[in-house]
Amino acid sequence: MIRRLLIFIVWIYFSVLLIGPMAYLCVQAFGEGLSVFWREVTRPEALHGFWLTAEITLIVLFVNLVFGTITALVLIRQRFWGQTFLSGLIDLPFSVSPVITGFMLILLFGPGTILGTWFGAMDIKILYALPAMVLVTVFVTFPFVVRELTPILMAIGTESEEAARTLGANEWQIFLRVTLPAIRWGMVYGATLTIARAIGEFGAVLVVSGNILQLTQTATLHIYQSYVDFNYVGAYAVAAILLAVSFVILMILELVKARSSTVGETSLRMVNS
Repeated sequence: MIRRLLIFIVWIYFSVLLIGPMAYLCVQAFGEGLSVFWREVTRPEALHGFWLTAEITLIVLFVNLVFGTITALVLIRQRFWGQTFLSGLIDLPFSVSPVITGFMLILLFGPGTILGTWFGAMDIKILYALPAMVLVTVFVTFPFVVRELTPILMAIGTESEEAARTLGANEWQIFLRVTLPAIRWGMVYGATLTIARAIGEFGAVLVVSGNILQLTQTATLHIYQSYVDFNYVGAYAVAAILLAVSFVILMILELVKARSSTVGETSLRMVNS
């Protein structure tokens, strides 16, 4: 009886917070017909928002995979002064509001700052342009890859790498043939979280982008602008597209979680062999 009651409570909780709002969003998006929905999601403003969101997400994904993997390897495989402090800084985006992140970037690259003046002299625009939008998105998504890889690297240890090193393999060969196969599912998991977070980023991007129509307006900013302009159908339609993308990412994430649960056993077998 108690078990059924708990299951019922969970379903009510998810229905109120997730299922209900998502269903309402889909009903409103298609409320005026499929033709209206298609018209809204194929507007030049909406298409530009989708494209800009995809562009930022791909850049951020590449940066996080490369530097996130390097950071995780350095934190686990190396010992140096300030290591604990650096590890704590990695989690800073989890506790800092994205809006504050945007304002910090303005303080760094504003017109009256040293960096802003330097880039301005070279005619390189940072604020209210793609570079600033990428920087803030990298900041808020950086911990995902690092925090997914660190426990895996700790679990697999260094025995396999040391064995490969004694057999004459160089560091690049060790990474490609020993380390990378062991951490690949953690990288996929971190990449999936990065994509989901980058697609839905709003606060930090709003502060540094200027929300310029068909220039620095991402899909989430287009939803915000459409709602402010009382174009509710347009806002709901674009939001429904992002919801569908997020749902697909969630399914991929669940598959990766199921696959990554075997990483520890596989790594132990690699060590024993």
